[in-house]
Amino acid sequence: MATASSAHALSEGPSVGAGFGRRQVHAVAACYFVASFAALGLPPYLTAILPDLGDASARWAGLLYVVPTVFGALGAPLWGRAADRFGRKRLLLRAQLGLAVSFLLAGWADSLGAFVTALVLQGVLGGTFAASNGYLAAALTGSGLSKALTLMQGAARAALVLAPILVGSLAPWVSPHRQYALLAVLPLAAAAMLAALPEPTADLSAATPAEAPDATAPLAPLRALYAFEFAFVFCTVISFPYLIALVEDRIPGVSPVVSGALFALPHLCYLLFALRVHQAVERRPMQGIAAGFGLVALGLAGHGAADSLAAFTGVRLLLGAGLTLGLVSLSVLAAECAHGRPPGGMFGTLELVSKGGAVAAGLAAAAGNSLIGLPAPLLTGTAIALIALAAATLPALFRRSPRIRWSR
Repeated sequence: MATASSAHALSEGPSVGAGFGRRQVHAVAACYFVASFAALGLPPYLTAILPDLGDASARWAGLLYVVPTVFGALGAPLWGRAADRFGRKRLLLRAQLGLAVSFLLAGWADSLGAFVTALVLQGVLGGTFAASNGYLAAALTGSGLSKALTLMQGAARAALVLAPILVGSLAPWVSPHRQYALLAVLPLAAAAMLAALPEPTADLSAATPAEAPDATAPLAPLRALYAFEFAFVFCTVISFPYLIALVEDRIPGVSPVVSGALFALPHLCYLLFALRVHQAVERRPMQGIAAGFGLVALGLAGHGAADSLAAFTGVRLLLGAGLTLGLVSLSVLAAECAHGRPPGGMFGTLELVSKGGAVAAGLAAAAGNSLIGLPAPLLTGTAIALIALAAATLPALFRRSPRIRWSR
């Protein structure tokens, strides 16, 4: 059980429930990290998996890449509301076990139809990110919650960087297809670890009058959170699918290791600087969101002109600064919005919005690349980032309104 000092180190004020502190938060983040390995590390290898299942040219790779995302987005709000009703720990365990089952089915699928079914089930039965955030939001508030959400994003970034490397390292001994079954042990291990954690309950008995929740205070607006979440995911993810091709086109002869390092650079920026950025934007998330969109726009526009390793490194670092500012500020805003609302339903809907932005970005990138070429996704992402920057600097567009309150 975490000590009172560790709970205070995690947050300021009445941010943790009884028996819930820094070690519990780190355990939830670690479980999400290990469970994300197959989900994030194996999709880049679909072009190597599908020929063994009857799709010789892997023409379905692009579509299957987003199948778990689409079905995960559709199921997230329902699972979130179920967590509010039946218990957050129970539904978080369900998500981890659902991933394990779907990974086992994918690893032993012997036809394209069976493999697609497993990917659909991965989306429907998974949802570990929303489930983990809902679990944390039931025990944490304010600064403690926003720090925990920042840590969860760090776990996602770390898995995104490390998982493809692990899968590639294992490939000489175990095919990426069979690795689905092998890596199913990770969400099973996460479920075993989570089983020892408490059911989260907020404990505000130690709150001072200034810190105690005000039942009459208006709820923070969800409209702004959802709009900026969708836009931010869209304008950052849209550069992912064709980045390696762009680097190889602009820097002939570049090694795959260098290309992969450039891809990972913005995510490494997040891992290094997220907690420091949290301190800077904790009390002004909208300014952080605006700055994040501005830096993302500059970074994406710079990709279009980069033609050397030094130039690509510079624009990737610029994009990393925007990614870190934006994601951390959105975590702070999400923590504000979670106050006074059922967290499962809110984070389930937020997951729907986020995954919707990712799917829209992938479709826009594919369409733009086929019509104009490699610069098209960068131009689209820059335009969306600039529009969102303008919206973030005009807070009157997102004035609080009773129409956007979460129904109780």
